[in-house]
Amino acid sequence: MTDQATAMKIYKAHIIHTPQRERFEVIENGYVAVGDDGRVSGVADSRETLGCPDAEVIDFGDRLLIPAMNDVHVHAAQYHNQGIAMDLELLPWLERYTFPEESQFSDTDYAERIYRRFVRDLWRVGTMRAAVFATIHTDATRRLMSLFREAGMGALVGKVGMNRNCPATLQESVADYVSGMEELIAASDDADALVRPIVTPRFIPSCTPEMLRACGELAQRYALPVQSHLSENLSEIELVRQLEPDSRGYGDAYRRYGLFGQTPTVMAHCVWSDADERRLMKEGDVMVAHCPTSNFNVASGMAPVRTMLDEGIRVGLGSDISGGHDLSIFRTMVYAIQVSKMHYQRSDHRQAFLSLAEAFWMATKVGGSLFGRVGSFEQGYDFDALVIDDDSLYPDDYTLLQRLERFIYIGDDRHIAHRFCRGREIAQPQLAEH
Repeated sequence: MTDQATAMKIYKAHIIHTPQRERFEVIENGYVAVGDDGRVSGVADSRETLGCPDAEVIDFGDRLLIPAMNDVHVHAAQYHNQGIAMDLELLPWLERYTFPEESQFSDTDYAERIYRRFVRDLWRVGTMRAAVFATIHTDATRRLMSLFREAGMGALVGKVGMNRNCPATLQESVADYVSGMEELIAASDDADALVRPIVTPRFIPSCTPEMLRACGELAQRYALPVQSHLSENLSEIELVRQLEPDSRGYGDAYRRYGLFGQTPTVMAHCVWSDADERRLMKEGDVMVAHCPTSNFNVASGMAPVRTMLDEGIRVGLGSDISGGHDLSIFRTMVYAIQVSKMHYQRSDHRQAFLSLAEAFWMATKVGGSLFGRVGSFEQGYDFDALVIDDDSLYPDDYTLLQRLERFIYIGDDRHIAHRFCRGREIAQPQLAEH
């Protein structure tokens, strides 16, 4: 499958998106024009306003047209463990379940079998872009990138860097990590490609200073984004304090190695980030991947999302499979709102909980910004979209926003009628297991 999109088209439906944080923009029976580059050329309440008299019109009738979902933190190699081992905290969970599972990805046939299921299920839940952790294994990571390309979906895929505090089967020398990354980079040299590598030190406890320094140098030499974990768990933070005594904190340790905003950066969790760490995040425009189900499942805590948003920090949403148990970013929106309501209660109602519009904005426009101009129907944005056929969910007197809310809370993939990524409709990936 190539990256060339189809010719100019106009899509008609009830259009809902969030160009701004605080509110939905709703266009009843609206039109979106999409150019032959797969990007939005205009959105309006009438076809005449758009021009394009010769463009094909695809009419979705009474259905909803919304931006596709973006998952900014997910572990593809943990997909087989989804929904198990939820009775442990972070570090024991890694040692007993996660590391043994990831060690199996030295077997490329096993990796391909799991990765095929993973990509197929991302498509199923309406996620067209994802920032993905693979494993240390270069061949398996290359195959995962190929599967995304075959599917026509977008991804930043990370070969994981780790060389301490993990089983020997998951340790790789700095030289081998760098050479493996450079193989993946050489095969993905188009900066506008839908699938690209991302520099991925697992987290500071599993990386020596030499590994962290190599990761920072790779990111800056090849202008690559960075992903990792930050301040997820109190025992993890204490370990980082011991390992990096010259740093002011966890975020500062990443910064010292060129891994904290020197190139586009997303850090998962940030449950316990203090004011100084949040200031560094704001200065470096570091995105937070809020993963509420994982934070509860491995007993990390509740990330202060309202505080981060009010301080101007970008916050997207991540499923964090398999610390998280649900791949759906629609469900993750619900969980994020629920966590914010716990903060609302704990603050004696002084700290407002997330609105649906804010959670939707985080899942679409904010999360999409990690991949470029993605997550909105504004002019120049990639047309990543879902068509929602919610006829079975709503009474006739529901408003369009009530229909969307009901779908987010109680709908599922059976209500997603069409999926688009950069202007191309993405049919169910033909990724049947070999």
